[in-house]
Amino acid sequence: MKDPIKRTGLRSKFWEKIPLTKMNAEEWEALCDGCGKCCLNKLEDPDTNEVAFTRVACRLLDDQSCRCAQYDIRKQFVPECVVLKPETIKDVAYWMPRTCAYRLLFEGKPLFDWHPLISGTPETVHEAGESVRGWTVPEFEIPEEEWENYIIEDLD
Repeated sequence: MKDPIKRTGLRSKFWEKIPLTKMNAEEWEALCDGCGKCCLNKLEDPDTNEVAFTRVACRLLDDQSCRCAQYDIRKQFVPECVVLKPETIKDVAYWMPRTCAYRLLFEGKPLFDWHPLISGTPETVHEAGESVRGWTVPEFEIPEEEWENYIIEDLD
């Protein structure tokens, strides 16, 4: 599969040297590993702020590519979609998946070897079993009051 994210012509190993707030727009976008986990609907306990991921995916997620089908105009269709920015990562990192490059770098941790910036191919996230490819259900098929039946126990 062709990588929809431009990962060439960037500063060498920028993610190891440049703070999130100093990355340019292309570097910021290149951090996305294409797993699709951030597009899973989550349930948050209002008392503990504990976040549970579900198999219920945003209506715009393509289950095979693990990409947003309308990325550039997603807010028109899903107004509550979070547009991740260096300025907002501190507020949302806690509900990002533990494997997410944005969260990892925010927490001072290294990227995994399967990340496309390290492996050189967008397929390694799927080969490593770290994407949602093929196992989500669309949100329009599951009433919100039933989402708790789709909680993923080992994903945080």
